[in-house]
Amino acid sequence: MAQHISRAKIKNLVANELTDIAQQRGGCYILMPPTDSKLWRPGYHLLAKTRALALDSARQDLFSLNRTINRSTSASETIRWAKSPKDKSFAGVAREWFDNCATRWVPSYATRLKSRLEEDLVARLGTRDISGITALDLLAAIRAIEKRGAVETAKRVLQMAGCVFRYGVATGRCERDISADLRSALKPSQNVKHRSSLAAKELPGFLNDLENYEGSILTKTAMKLVILTFVRTSEVRLARWSEFEDLDGRAPLWRIPAERMKMRRDHLVPLAPQVVKLLKALYRATGKGPLLFPANTISGVISENTLIYAIYRMGYHSRATAHGFRSTASTVLNEAQFNRDWIEVQLAPF
Repeated sequence: MAQHISRAKIKNLVANELTDIAQQRGGCYILMPPTDSKLWRPGYHLLAKTRALALDSARQDLFSLNRTINRSTSASETIRWAKSPKDKSFAGVAREWFDNCATRWVPSYATRLKSRLEEDLVARLGTRDISGITALDLLAAIRAIEKRGAVETAKRVLQMAGCVFRYGVATGRCERDISADLRSALKPSQNVKHRSSLAAKELPGFLNDLENYEGSILTKTAMKLVILTFVRTSEVRLARWSEFEDLDGRAPLWRIPAERMKMRRDHLVPLAPQVVKLLKALYRATGKGPLLFPANTISGVISENTLIYAIYRMGYHSRATAHGFRSTASTVLNEAQFNRDWIEVQLAPF
């Protein structure tokens, strides 16, 4: 007499048999719910727990899932991440690129870059899908900058756009860097107007005039520091007493902190005896607070124009600038055959 076997039992027997086969082929088994539908369920072991995902098709999905599990701490989380929407607008990609890079830059440099990015690129291309922007679209944004007469700025902005598009390629949101198509389309650079600088033979006369200048001790000392250390005027104006080390010792040093340098690293300036003497005289006269050159200005220190106007009043208008002393120093030291690498490090051009 034939034994009656229920439909449910048959389904369980078939499912068990298929499960045994599937487990030999990567841990995939069949789920047969009461609705008579069938789902392949790949099992995987992760973080000491057995987990399962429901898939409609077995072979391709199991292969993809195995690759995902090998790279991830949670397959479910990885699949959700892959399906999550990414901002594909130019503005979204550009700002993401900027945020990733900004930690390498000093705040003042990052602020200038952010301004260029927002005003010259995002304002024109921001809402566009980055993959749909053409070389002609980007060229129109660059031409608008050139029309302002800012030819060098246009080149820098194009370089920045290239960084954004390459980041878009790396993150799968566009196919290629279209900025490469525009390199020969930009206007040629204008002749660079170098800042006026004195020749070495003119320095003694200038120093004599500076000694007799009737300006304040702050102005005269700041000018002398620029000449003797050939650092940037901003680095002199913003100097703090806490940055100077061992002024009474054998190795006096000015350590300009990283946050005031473009490349985010301390800049070390060895100090000659003349500089130490100058600093001590200034401290005796004004060393009451943290700043070397305090003033009643927005920045709290003497302004950049203070040194420029002093040069004008001394009779050197169009002949010299405060920044030009860096060029004079480079010329004098190179002609004296000092090591060029040492000179470049001390000038800290970047």
